[in-house]
Amino acid sequence: MKTFKLFLFAGAALTPVSAYAQTEVPEDEQVVVVASGVPQNADTTGRAVTVLDRETIETRQTVSLSDLLTTTAGVSVTRSGGAGALTAVRIRGADDAQTLVLIDGVRVNDPSAPAGAFDFGNLLTGSIERVEVLRGANSVVWGSQAIGGVVNVVTEAPIGGIKARANAEYGYADQVSANAAIAGGTQTVQGGFTAGYFRTDGISTAANGTEADGFRQYNASGRLRVEFAPGIGLDLRGYYADSRADLDGYLSIPPYSFGDTDEFATTQELYGYAGLFADIGPISNRVAFTIADINRDNFADDSSVTPIYLYRGRSERYEYRGDAAFSDQLRLTFGAEQENLRFYDGSQTNRADITSVFGQAIVTPVEQVTITGGVRNDNHSRFGDFTSWGASTAIRPLDGTLLRASYSEGFKAPTLYQLFAPFYGTDTLAPETAKSWDVGIEQSALDGAAKLGLTYFHRNTRNQIDFDLVNSVYANVARAHAEGVEVELALKPVDALTFTANYTYTDTENRSAGYQGNDLARRPRDVASVSADYRFPFGLSLGGTVTMIGDSLNEASNRTRLDGFAIGSVRAELPINQLLSVYGRVENVTDARYQVVSGYGTYGRSAFAGVRLRY
Repeated sequence: MKTFKLFLFAGAALTPVSAYAQTEVPEDEQVVVVASGVPQNADTTGRAVTVLDRETIETRQTVSLSDLLTTTAGVSVTRSGGAGALTAVRIRGADDAQTLVLIDGVRVNDPSAPAGAFDFGNLLTGSIERVEVLRGANSVVWGSQAIGGVVNVVTEAPIGGIKARANAEYGYADQVSANAAIAGGTQTVQGGFTAGYFRTDGISTAANGTEADGFRQYNASGRLRVEFAPGIGLDLRGYYADSRADLDGYLSIPPYSFGDTDEFATTQELYGYAGLFADIGPISNRVAFTIADINRDNFADDSSVTPIYLYRGRSERYEYRGDAAFSDQLRLTFGAEQENLRFYDGSQTNRADITSVFGQAIVTPVEQVTITGGVRNDNHSRFGDFTSWGASTAIRPLDGTLLRASYSEGFKAPTLYQLFAPFYGTDTLAPETAKSWDVGIEQSALDGAAKLGLTYFHRNTRNQIDFDLVNSVYANVARAHAEGVEVELALKPVDALTFTANYTYTDTENRSAGYQGNDLARRPRDVASVSADYRFPFGLSLGGTVTMIGDSLNEASNRTRLDGFAIGSVRAELPINQLLSVYGRVENVTDARYQVVSGYGTYGRSAFAGVRLRY
């Protein structure tokens, strides 16, 4: 029956079904920033990058960014419960704490989290205009934590003229979502602003629970660009989110198992950027100050005034970046950064600093070949110096053919929690390190209407920090290996039809003492996704997505198996006039029962409907 349902809904997704083309496979002239830190044509980077734009978000009717990332090649996602629950994004089998996340140029990984991972559970799509996903290490450009890859999120961008959008929807579990965005300006002053609200009664975080755990969030973002003279100006960016999520926990009475409790957590996130830019001759210069401030509190129940736990994480960063385009054949990028980290746990404050310098050359000896190479040095106030190297090449031997190869060294500095946590911290930790490489080919046909990409990747990680169960402290005890293949297909035979599919095979191995030969936890070997969207001549858009996740193992000991599953969704949108449309979707149409984290609940069949305004 499961197999029948899988093929049934895979067939539905393959049926011509939305108005807006998604851009997961890069266009020839698509510009990305995440590969080299500066705007660069995607086919010259030599690195595997997926771009998800606003049209894709609206076409898929995606509310949480992690749901969209689930359908992206090389990415796996686990969420410990319903909306707003702790959500981990892993790239090419790396730990979620080894995924670096940027929002409008600000590093947002939480300094107060035990491993420094960013929680995608609180990141909704209402403010997002564009996401770039870099698959593979790239510490030369981005420094610490870019071992698995980088997720670069861009909110509503300032523009000249004016545009606006808004949407509101309602659905399963009394879920309400409303968002609005406006952007506009003159030739010298431009801005973009968003605001959003989300709430849901949710589902039980504990799979065996009966009490629903809700989630609520207010969020806003803003960007302002002022040009005082041609090529000289000011750039301001800000993002804020206030969230509350109900939790489940371990019962205080026998059998002390995981189940329904009245716990809840609140989170306030503030990310800011203030920068000046100036083009002087062939060199574009930028100086900036960024801040990431995250406050998290856990409470026993609604009557609690004092939190059980509280965490305050802050990262302040001062940076300079230069981009010198001396000719069509030579481009140099370089920079210096100072990052100050702070963590307060309610009793003491701990600090660490990282000073970094880097340089990178982008060389195009002939029009068909681009070679990029760079080096970075990071000096951490606790573990000292670390140097990382990276190189990539992109070769375009024929029209429509792109060959890619890259080598990268990644590192992840110990977090403040791992260094200084009472009883558990170890202030002599060394950074985690990784060496990775990949090779790939992309082939276009039919004047770009068909694209096929194939990539092989390989990574070894050393000195990985984990909790030493023998000595009850954090230590450099773990080693890991991952390799695999990513296949991507995009078809657009006519303007009205868009079809995308991808498959990722990831073979991971835990090489740590006591777990040698085991799979890394919660890394399914097989992941695939198929989407199709079609717009009829009279305006109706229909679409569907099928995501297939293979078996995985829940913990390092590999004792608990998580069965594979397939989830199908269908969607529709109908324009009322040029400005207004109505839309709706049904998720998990087969009402599949599954778990991505053992013991935690997941959504069954659910339906949502809304209205959208575009100007």
